[in-house]
Amino acid sequence: MQCDTKFDFIKRKHHCRRCGRCFCDKCCSKKVPLQRMCFVDPVRQCAECSLVSQKEMEFYDKQLKVLLGGGTFVVTLGTSEKSETMTCRLSNNHRYLFLDGESHFEVELSRISSMQILTDGTSPGENDIHTYTSLLDSHFISEGGSRASGMLLHYKPMGSQDVQQLRMEAADDKKVASLWLSAMHKAAKLLYEARDQ
Repeated sequence: MQCDTKFDFIKRKHHCRRCGRCFCDKCCSKKVPLQRMCFVDPVRQCAECSLVSQKEMEFYDKQLKVLLGGGTFVVTLGTSEKSETMTCRLSNNHRYLFLDGESHFEVELSRISSMQILTDGTSPGENDIHTYTSLLDSHFISEGGSRASGMLLHYKPMGSQDVQQLRMEAADDKKVASLWLSAMHKAAKLLYEARDQ
């Protein structure tokens, strides 16, 4: 129970379809689609959950299409000097980054430990690495702000506890790559926020 209201035959309990807590009608009156739980039609949610669901809806409507479409990057694995031009896109099940070029490579999103978005005119430094925690408060990439030009990921490959590095820099179509990177940044923020739910 998250509401101090005394319930009876007239004042009914309502539960939020996202968090499952019980509220009175006034405290649980927002109706928002909840796609991640397969509710396509708007469902009853508390005020706190409806804000998160609104952000998710905006993400599904705008950013998800960009991530699924992909962008072209020059990719360097680890500390290798060799790089390859690859298309990076989100898998259809939203669990992997697929990198396709002459070779195919996959990164499981749940195994990413840190992400650094590089912007035009910046080079990576220790203070620039953004983990999911610091992404929550990060506003350095916006529609009118600095243009994203690359990304540095640290992740653990399947079956390994060693952290690997993946560096991606925008290739030919810098505008599409920048939009993809910005969408990836927003996705990481949503993932972090969802961990608290």
